Amino acid sequence: QVQLVESGGGLVQAGGSLTLSCAASGRFFSINAMGWYRQAPGKQRELVATITSGGSTNSADSVKGRLTISRDNAKNTVYLQMNSLKPEDTAVYYCNANAKVRFNSNSESYWGQGTQVTVSS
Repeated sequence: QVQLVESGGGLVQAGGSLTLSCAASGRFFSINAMGWYRQAPGKQRELVATITSGGSTNSADSVKGRLTISRDNAKNTVYLQMNSLKPEDTAVYYCNANAKVRFNSNSESYWGQGTQVTVSS
C-alpha cells in the first residue's frame, strides 16, 4: 500500500548538519500529515516534527530553531533539515505518514524502517 524509505542519516560532529529525506511510494489516494519521530536507546519514541499537506508544521520544543521539517507534495517526500546538532539528538529517526489508500477509506498510519543519526561530542 504505502512504503516509506528514509535516507540521509549518518555520523556527524556536534554543531554539524544533516538532512533526512523520506519518500512515499505505492498505491494510495492521498497522503495527509507526514512527520518525523525518533527513538534513542532505552527511551520511548518521541515526536520530532509534523507537517500537513497544506504545509502547517508542529515541532517539539527541544528541536525548535534547529530541526526544520518540509515536504514536496509532488514528490510525496518529507525532509528534516537538522542544524546545530547535539549529542542528545542521537537516535533512530522514523518517518511517518497518514495516508488514504482509496478516496473513501480511513486514513492509516505508516512507518519507515528508520535511519540512524549519531552526533558525536
